Amino acid sequence: MKFAGITKRLAGLGSEKWAVHIEGRRRALEGQPMIFLSIGEPDLPPPSAIMDVANRQMRAGRTRYSSGRGEPEVLNALSRLYSTRTGRAISTDQFLFLPGTQTALYAAMMTLVDEGDEVLMPDPYYATYEGVIAAAGGVPVPVRVDPDHGFHLKAEQLEKAITPRSRVLLMNTPNNPTGAVFTRSEIEKIGRVCEKHDLWIVSDEVYATLTYGNTVFASPFDEDWLEKRTVVVSSVSKSHAMPGFRCGWIAASEQFCANALPVTETMLFGSQPFLEDATAFALDNAFPEVADMKRAYETRARTLVAGLKGSKHVSARMPEGGMFVMVDVRKTGLSGEAFARKLLDEESVVTMPGESFGAGGAGHLRVALTVDEHDIAEACKRIVRLAERL
Repeated sequence: MKFAGITKRLAGLGSEKWAVHIEGRRRALEGQPMIFLSIGEPDLPPPSAIMDVANRQMRAGRTRYSSGRGEPEVLNALSRLYSTRTGRAISTDQFLFLPGTQTALYAAMMTLVDEGDEVLMPDPYYATYEGVIAAAGGVPVPVRVDPDHGFHLKAEQLEKAITPRSRVLLMNTPNNPTGAVFTRSEIEKIGRVCEKHDLWIVSDEVYATLTYGNTVFASPFDEDWLEKRTVVVSSVSKSHAMPGFRCGWIAASEQFCANALPVTETMLFGSQPFLEDATAFALDNAFPEVADMKRAYETRARTLVAGLKGSKHVSARMPEGGMFVMVDVRKTGLSGEAFARKLLDEESVVTMPGESFGAGGAGHLRVALTVDEHDIAEACKRIVRLAERL
């Protein structure tokens, strides 16, 4: 039987990248104690007040069909959030509510990319990016960034990679897996290159609220001269520890949203109104649990970096944002994949190989900050122990 071309384009771009994690889960189910540092799923609960709103609105009958664009309450909340952030009036017509950042990203690519179009992305990049680009018929073009300079993309690197078929820059700040956060100056320089070559910018900002130290989040959408070519995808999955709610959105120009709406409506016509109400409440209010979660991630990151400091063979630098740390294992002589496998087999610690995030992640592990400090410290001891044996 014949299958559509999309199935061939996506072959090998799915769960294979999570093979170490999947094997770790299998062993855990068999009773083997494991330390999981592999998946970016918040271990802390969402704010109880948000859960109360979702429960109350569901029981109040907010379970019927909703608008394909999004319910008025959540669109108004998004308008307030982005108007405050940018200092400009951002209308409700500049948003589309979708089930999570991944769906928003897929919709953005289906709206912007034709077969053969090139999508540039800093490498390392999130593991699903190749898939969403290929699904639209596009060609992923990784642009290698230097791990020894904080994994930051330089405008001149981007410009060298541009060809007549380039259509989109897909960027992620704070970055998964590297923890890099673009500065406003870097975004302005990158934006000038995109303006010169008439590129769209798709900006994945799901970790926007998670920055550490003196790092300040910046977005191309916040620059008025870049608004028309920028498409933001985001959600409350990480910011409010609500990944199972599947509540995300697109923020873009009115023109983009008008063109993307038929695309999104063929995918999923509307979301659950009671979850949209909960998202609106989440965006309009501050919660102590959210502040505590951010502090916990930062403390865990510092614990991990300190725990590897004495090793001559593995190292890590403090991330600027996000919920991951890249551990450099290049001095062991092993690839990230080989080290992750040995760490699983010999030390019962589950991580993600850097190679799962592109060639730029080679020789690294991505470690998720989703266990407590005690487990982070114990995992560090095991990582160092393995590295010293090698």
